[in-house]
Amino acid sequence: MDSQNLERINSMLDAEVEIREKIKEQVTEFDKRTRTLVGILNRIHSTRSEKMSTLLDQARPVLDSCRETTAALADIVPPDQFWKWKDMWSLSLRSAVFSATLMEYLNSGTLLSLPAVAETLGFKPEWKDRVTLAVEDYLHGVITLVNELSRLAVNSVTLGDFEQPIKISLFVKDIFAGFSMLNLKNDTLRRRYDSLKYDIKKIEEVVYDVSLRKLAPSAQEKAE
Repeated sequence: MDSQNLERINSMLDAEVEIREKIKEQVTEFDKRTRTLVGILNRIHSTRSEKMSTLLDQARPVLDSCRETTAALADIVPPDQFWKWKDMWSLSLRSAVFSATLMEYLNSGTLLSLPAVAETLGFKPEWKDRVTLAVEDYLHGVITLVNELSRLAVNSVTLGDFEQPIKISLFVKDIFAGFSMLNLKNDTLRRRYDSLKYDIKKIEEVVYDVSLRKLAPSAQEKAE
């Protein structure tokens, strides 16, 4: 190799190292915010339904602050290099997706769509070649939501909320039905989807026990 070519390659390598370090800084901040968010939301398991809105009010500013990270990443990542760098922030992003969908469920009992989550986290359409919410990251976040709701189904009964497990059961079964219609070729995603069956079984056992003891309307009555 001639010296000019070597110099060009070194410049490219140095540029990549600089980008990586800048992304790392933002991912570290992103991770701090999502850990704080998940920590706040973990208190849902010891919070009565009438106080849930207060808990969500505490979590919302932290979720909103994640927009700062997505904007910073969009400034750092060069055009058309999304897939090159996305794995660096995927785990933090999935936590943010989980938190956003959990908060929406607790607030309205509905599932936040992919575009709605992207908007909540501050992603802009013009960033799609640099930073965007990939479908697989959204789906991983939704699966984590189901995992968490299976815990909530058990803990809500402990807190005396006997209708929550029935609501969760209907919601989770609807999500599972949606997943069953997807052509999942990602091995990790497929394995996590298969694990949802255990969450559903756990929730169904809680619903069965609550219904058997006539502590709340049956899931069928609730659906009707």
